[in-house]
Parts: sequence; structure tokens; C-alpha cells
Amino acid sequence: MGRNAKNFSRQSPTVNLQPESIARDDPRYLARLRERLVEDAPPELTALGNLDLLALRKTALFCSARCPGKVILTTYDQAAKWRDAGRCVISGFHSPVEKECLQILLRGSQPIIICPARALPQRLPPEWKRPLAAGRLLLLSAFAATLNRVTSELASQRNEFVAALADEVFIAHAAVGGHLETLARRLRSWDIPLLSPSSGPLK
Repeated sequence: MGRNAKNFSRQSPTVNLQPESIARDDPRYLARLRERLVEDAPPELTALGNLDLLALRKTALFCSARCPGKVILTTYDQAAKWRDAGRCVISGFHSPVEKECLQILLRGSQPIIICPARALPQRLPPEWKRPLAAGRLLLLSAFAATLNRVTSELASQRNEFVAALADEVFIAHAAVGGHLETLARRLRSWDIPLLSPSSGPLK
């Protein structure tokens, strides 16, 4: 179980501002990835930022690209609550709702883990640089450097990777027949708490 993120700002993080590789036999490679993904566990990870964030308790955020308006507002409110509570949130932050939640979280001081559905980007958005240097941001990719374009298949693999790293998963909206609906079934087999706007207020 990961550490609580509330005391995160009191620590002096070790931040790597150059990408580094973590092989599956590296002690820093998370055991839960091997346990949950088994043979599908990525052979190597690429990380940029504060690897200590992986030891924190993490909430994964997912939302389909198309989402009802009522759910959108509820999810933005939830992101603000996570920000104010200092919760560590992990996501691909790729769909429109996820992207807006990232902007909400970046305005706080809590830790964030971003997992792209591709290799790590060569150029970072300007708004990522300060939290990265402060040690509150980690970029983590499960894909080879040659995979530099997002595809539906890579996005599906990324979502499983993010969920496998998490202690709990919040799915704001899963489109019928979509990847997130399939992912929700796998989460139940992993016994990961699955939350949604209909679950009621989250702490």
C-alpha cells in the first residue's frame, strides 16, 4: 500500500530531469505491475521526474472522450477536491475531461503522475516544467522510444498500465462498448476499488 500524499510537500524529493529507463528486473520496478499484468507487464519503463511518487497511494482517473455534461462538472469538482486534499492522481490525461482535470490539479501543490499512450514526449508543455522541477510531477511511459504516436491500441494498453499502478480507480464515464468498460471488468478481478460519480462524494 502506498504512503499518503499529505506529507509530500514536507519532503525533499530527488528529481531526475533526464529520462531514465527502469527494466523489469530493476528493484525500482513496481512489484504490483508484475503481479497484476503478469506476462503483459512492460519489459521496461521510462521515467522523468520524481520516482518517489510511485510509493504514494494513487487514485487513477479515467473518462471517455464523450461524456454527459452533468458528469463533466461533477468530475471537475472531484479533481478540485483531490487537489485540495493533496491526493496523488495518476492518469493518461488524454481525453478532454482528463485534460481539464490536469489543469485543475496543476494549480495545486499535490503530486501528479502522467502516463502517455506513447513514448515520453521530447518537448514538455511549459506548465509542466515548474511542478516537474519541484518534484511533484512524474512522467512515466510503458512504451519504447520508437512508439511516438498515440493509437487506440496503445491507449488501451496505457489504461491497463495506469490502473495496475493504482490503489483505487475513478471512472468518470465509460462509453458503452468502449475500452473503459472492458477495463472496469478487469479491475474487479484485481480487487481494486472502483469509484464513479454515482458512488457519492469521495474523500
